Amino acid sequence: MASLGQPSPLSLMVRPAQDGDAIELAVLLTTLGYPCTAEEAGERLHALRLDPDQQLLVADSHGELLGMLAYDLMYYLPLGVTTCRITALSVREHAQGQGIGRQLLREVEGRARQSGAARIELTSAVHREEAHAFYRACGYAEQGLRFLKRLGDA
Repeated sequence: MASLGQPSPLSLMVRPAQDGDAIELAVLLTTLGYPCTAEEAGERLHALRLDPDQQLLVADSHGELLGMLAYDLMYYLPLGVTTCRITALSVREHAQGQGIGRQLLREVEGRARQSGAARIELTSAVHREEAHAFYRACGYAEQGLRFLKRLGDA
């Protein structure tokens, strides 16, 4: 497993996103189904960096971003523990199936443990059946339902 600053056998380095990553982050967000411009991706990255409980990791292969994973840490009142919530995971289409998503998950699992998180949760749209199979294969189990009420255009 590659950790921060160490390349994997795929010449992949998992690192925190940087300001210069906005163009490729826009591609990864579009791959995930949330199209945006590089400027919008840069604004989102800046907003994340203002909150110390949120992080955006990227999988960098010789300067090309092949994947990204965003997560936050929060106190979960019902259990009285810190929870890690994965808010986005995307791998470029041409790089899927090469272990990049799994490597990003392992990295955030280690970081969550180091931060004292007792669990990790994520949501995935109902139509993303391949993603569901991927998460199950990585040890994640379905639990509960998610309800959503939009409060505007987002």
